[in-house]
Amino acid sequence: MTASLFPQITSQLSSNERLLWSGQPRQGFMLQATDLFMIPFSLMWGGFALFWEYTVITSNAPLLFWLWGIPFVLIGLYMIIGRFFFETLQRAKTFYAVTDERVLIVSGIFTSSITSLNLHSLGELSLTEGKNGEGSVIFGHNPLANLLAGFSGLAGTLNSKMTQFRSIAGAKQVFDLIHQTKRMS
Repeated sequence: MTASLFPQITSQLSSNERLLWSGQPRQGFMLQATDLFMIPFSLMWGGFALFWEYTVITSNAPLLFWLWGIPFVLIGLYMIIGRFFFETLQRAKTFYAVTDERVLIVSGIFTSSITSLNLHSLGELSLTEGKNGEGSVIFGHNPLANLLAGFSGLAGTLNSKMTQFRSIAGAKQVFDLIHQTKRMS
């Protein structure tokens, strides 16, 4: 397990803090289990919104009807394709670290957000792991975490508010490292 030096992480460390591990979520385009629901739903939503707009425009309906459909078309386009770009960019701007004192998450697309969890007061941990060793370490107890795990690309969902190391390689090793470091602190 390596402790890569991301400037986004090293700039947050105190002078006597020792970096034990750092990493990022899996990069690039990523499909999740919930896309089995989201893709058909987004296509139905977007398809209906586009059909509405086309019908309104070609039937010379009042301007209010034209304007009424625009937000629904935009939401449909976001759900069909935009959420994948947003989530990919969100993961590219997210950095994780475990130090001898705390767990650290630095993220943010437009503004930087820093989450720091002291190892002394760190509560329950849970691990979800796939066959390839990739998985997520979730901090705190949240019974809906696995149910909503794929909705991270939708702004404001529970998963985007959960504190976690999401889609990391070697998730079990990181989980064990946190447990071991917590015990020693």
